Formats: sequence, structure tokens, C-alpha cells
Amino acid sequence: MDRDAGEKQIVGTLVRQSNYMRRESRAACPIWFSGLLVLCVALMCPYQSVAGPSAAPNTSNQAESKGSPAAEHGEKSQQPPESQFRLSRDKYEKAVALARAEYRLYFVSVAWGMAVLLLVLRLKVFAKLGEFAEACSRNRWLQAVIYVPACFGLLAVLHLPLRAYGHTLVVRYGLSVQGWRSWFWDWTKGELLIIGGAIVVGRLLMAAIRRKPRTWWLYAWLAAVPLALFLVFISPWFVDPVFNKFVPLQEKHPELVEAIGKLTKRAGVPIPAERMFLMEASAKTRAINAYVTGIGSSKRVVIWDTTIEKTSPDELLVIVGHELGHYVLGHVAKGFAMFLVGLLAGLYVAYRMLQWMLKQWGGAWGVRGPEDWAALGVLLLILSVLEFVSTPLDNGISRMQEHAADVYGLEVVHGLVPNSQEAGARAFQVLGEVDLDDPEPSRFIRFWLYSHPPLAERLKFAYTYDPWAKGEAPKYVK
Repeated sequence: MDRDAGEKQIVGTLVRQSNYMRRESRAACPIWFSGLLVLCVALMCPYQSVAGPSAAPNTSNQAESKGSPAAEHGEKSQQPPESQFRLSRDKYEKAVALARAEYRLYFVSVAWGMAVLLLVLRLKVFAKLGEFAEACSRNRWLQAVIYVPACFGLLAVLHLPLRAYGHTLVVRYGLSVQGWRSWFWDWTKGELLIIGGAIVVGRLLMAAIRRKPRTWWLYAWLAAVPLALFLVFISPWFVDPVFNKFVPLQEKHPELVEAIGKLTKRAGVPIPAERMFLMEASAKTRAINAYVTGIGSSKRVVIWDTTIEKTSPDELLVIVGHELGHYVLGHVAKGFAMFLVGLLAGLYVAYRMLQWMLKQWGGAWGVRGPEDWAALGVLLLILSVLEFVSTPLDNGISRMQEHAADVYGLEVVHGLVPNSQEAGARAFQVLGEVDLDDPEPSRFIRFWLYSHPPLAERLKFAYTYDPWAKGEAPKYVK
């Protein structure tokens, strides 16, 4: 599911991928953010896999059919599922309008972010800030403490209007209940975390460029591997609580702990009761979510209180089963491996492009060379472009993994709930109604932005997937 509590809070303010898209997990940071830090911090975000961008097909009666009364009134769904995702006419119109506004906002944000970087470079703002930092001290760390916050703070302020508009959208359409003061405080905390990480990454990156001008990209890559693992490990303890309140699930919903415990044991990733948490998401959002995050001793199951409110225990188990599937099927390890490959390729391309761009425009931008502090601004522009053009590939791989996790989720709960297919179909129906899923995404939008298969396809698959009735062996859970 999506990590949006209003407009992508928790770590969603830190990670890349569809900056203002409320449904992508894993996902939304300002496009100007350092590509290296983006990729490292992105790993802090667990697989938010049940939701994601998903949609229903364009059927003639879709806008006219009744939505689930339970979902509309915030109650747990008990209605028999259907094989098609359906919305009431009012929800259908809202979903279409919201989706179109968000798609426009995403592409406008991308263009605006790149335009701002080009303008700031052209006005030599990065160069002047670098000269100021060097004039203040000869110590490179102190220079980083002066230069990086100034640059990132400026870019954050320039991007703030679009961020605020994104929050306005989700409030207007009833997906967020977060007030402006709370939202702005979350935004501030997110930017401070970004700046803190950027100081360290920027300083180390510039040191590598100075000492190894031809191979700095390789050294940066080698340094990113342990950093990324460290961030994944500490995120549940030190990052997530900065944005939301977590309490032991046992305290408020002991009846769920036993059921989830049985599910995690059956999945082969037993998680004790003391590592099951309830996130009080209702203070900021109406969205629903559940996820498994962390590694080693930081691994835990997190259930949003909104999910418990709006889904039945059986539907909740399907959601948790899906999240467990990412761990059991090795998506975490595979994702980390793809991260390493992509990061290595991206850093090398950035190295080559930096050399070329400085030859072409370095003088006009006031950048004296790759070792100049102002060169970080050029790297931000390069990595922003690489991030944008790599989005379809990243999402294409994600869609395949999400489908596999859907299969696993249905299989692992089979026998633990009365009818896993119906429970899965109901869960997707509730999810689509609550999140106002786009009922008619175009092929281009699916290709470029969807990290998950369209919701209607997932609902239909959940409703019809029954290898046991056909005498066939399940694909994953034997």
C-alpha cells in the first residue's frame, strides 16, 4: 500500500518515485535531491505493495454501480465480493478528477524541478554559495555544513508551492485529514533529514572526486552499499517515529496478534508479538496500509489503524500476506541487487555527463571543475534526469513483483481464512474506494507511473485464483 498520510509522509518525503503520487510505495522526494542519497534513503521505505497506482477498466456501467456501503461509511466490509472493481458515480467522478490532477502535478513538478536547477546554475547561485562557504573556512566539513543546507534549503523553498498544492489536492478530495500546521512540520522534518544526509553524502562525494577524479563514481558506489544497509536497519527505530506514532499492536488489538503470528510462521518469517505495531495513521490520513519493514532485529509488522477500521480480519490477513510475500520471494534482496546495479550505472553515466556538461557550460555557470562545490548542482540536474527516464523500467519490474506478491498473499492465507479469494477481492474493493483509485488510467500512465498492476486486474485475479479447486499445486506455498 501507499505510504501517503496526507501527501506522502513518513519516509515518503525522502524517497524518489512519482513525487506527488499518493500511491507509490516506495516512494516521493523532490526531483532535485541528490541521486546517491535518493537511492540510499529509498531503501529505508518498506514495500508498500498492496496499494500502489492501480485502477479499474473503463466499463460502461462502472460509474453507475453502487460502491461498498461499508467502505463509504468507514466500516469493515462484509459485502460479497464481485469480480469487477466498481465505484459509485460520485466516487468515480472524484477518482477521475483527482487522478488527472495528480498526473499533471507529477509532470509539472518534474519540469519545474529541472527548470529551477538550470536557472539556479545559470544565475551562478551554486557557484556564489560555494565561494561563500570557502571564504568562511578552509575546513571542508565546515564548508559542507554551510554550502549544502543553503543549496538544499533554497531548492526546497522553490519547490514548496507545488508540494503544498499536492497536499491541497488530497485534502480537497477527502484523502487527508492533516492540518496545515502538522503538514508543514512534517515537511520541515523531512527536509531536515534530507539536508543532514546530504551534508555527509556531499562531503564524502566531493572528497572522492578530489582524490580520485577518474574513478570517484566507483568509490561512491562502494560507500553507498553499507550506508544503504545501515539505513534499512535503523529506519523503523529512528526515522518512521519522527512522522507517526507507533504503539504495540498487542495493547489495542490483541485478537490480531495471534492471527498475524500464525501467518508469519506459515510464511517462514516468524515475527514475535513485540515486533507487531499499530501506526496511528488516522490522525493524518484516511488511506489504509500495512507493511513489513526492517531487517534482522529491526524487522517488524506495521498495521495502520485505518486499515483495521475499514477492513475485516480476513482482508487484513490477505494484505499482510502480500507484504510477507516480498520477503519470502526475495524481493528485498533482488531489489537491493537491482539498486546496486542501477546505482553503479547511474554514477558512471553521471561521471561522464558531468565532464561533458562542464566543458560545454561550466564557464557560464561559474563551475571551476568537478571538484568545485558548485559541481554538486550539476550532478543534481544530471541525476534528476536519470531518475525521470529510469522510472518506467523501475516500475515495470515493480509491477511483476507486486503480482507475484499478490499470488503469494492469496496462497499463504489459504486455509487460515474461510475464502482467501473473496477476502482478497473485498480488500482490493475497499482499497480502491478509500484511495479513490483511478478508474481509467491510460496505457502511457500505466507504463510510466504505475508500480502496481491496475487494481481491477488485481481484484479479478484475486477473485478467480483458485488452483486448489482445479487440483493444481499452488505456485509458491505448497
